Amino acid sequence: MLSIHVTRRVVFLVVLMVVSAVVVRPTTGEEENSPSFFGGGLSDINSFDDKRAEKAIAKWSDPEGEQDGELLSGPPFHWDASVVGRPVFLRVVKNDNRKGILEAWLEDPSTKKFALYKTYRIAFYSGGLGPKTEEADLQAPEGFYFVTRSRLNPKSSYHLSMDIGYPNAFDQELERTGNLIMIHGNAVSLGCFAMTDCSIEQIYTLVHEALRRGQGVVRVHCFPFPMTEENLSEHATSEHYPFWRNLKEGWDWFETHRRPPNVEVENGRYVFEER
Repeated sequence: MLSIHVTRRVVFLVVLMVVSAVVVRPTTGEEENSPSFFGGGLSDINSFDDKRAEKAIAKWSDPEGEQDGELLSGPPFHWDASVVGRPVFLRVVKNDNRKGILEAWLEDPSTKKFALYKTYRIAFYSGGLGPKTEEADLQAPEGFYFVTRSRLNPKSSYHLSMDIGYPNAFDQELERTGNLIMIHGNAVSLGCFAMTDCSIEQIYTLVHEALRRGQGVVRVHCFPFPMTEENLSEHATSEHYPFWRNLKEGWDWFETHRRPPNVEVENGRYVFEER
């Protein structure tokens, strides 16, 4: 199991102290000046509050929402509550764990294309580039996954969380093991994609409300890095190169169509088609 969901707060605090030097992520000037980028932060909602999910959804769905007297529509949040509930697509780019990001894309109701709404700094993920292959290898997965309503956890030990559905059909065909791979809060993890509590509240709200209003599943695509030819050429000698070339097909599909494709598995490969 990649993410160890312990209930004893003291264990979490010890782990957090150990990795705190890694969790802090300086942002570039370019990122800081982009309203779509959110580097993360603490939450005013207690992680022990049984109604933390309801409170987070209410806060980030409220057009007049305020936090400590500061309008959420202003910096650093630049939050537009009017778009909450639109179909959402999540794209994870691991990079080198100092620059990992999670992108939230929302569907434009007029064009039906997805546009980038927010880019979040991933606070921490363990492991390096390459897919997860077995339980306890501490790797965060790469591939094509999805979240359903039943995979949302409003009472997670990690503030709020959502299970992305590892292992998928592709992973199972390769007999990869492990489970409970989450996007969650608390900014620390052993294999999941950990966000700050403020970030996970926003992401959770977008996903929860999209599912509540009729989106069947929220697709979560996980990549090692932006799948350009230049980046791939830098990793041409990697054992994962053939796998990454297959991932690039899914990346390119979305870049071309601006809609996440339907993903199937045939003969040990991902294949992509119009939904």
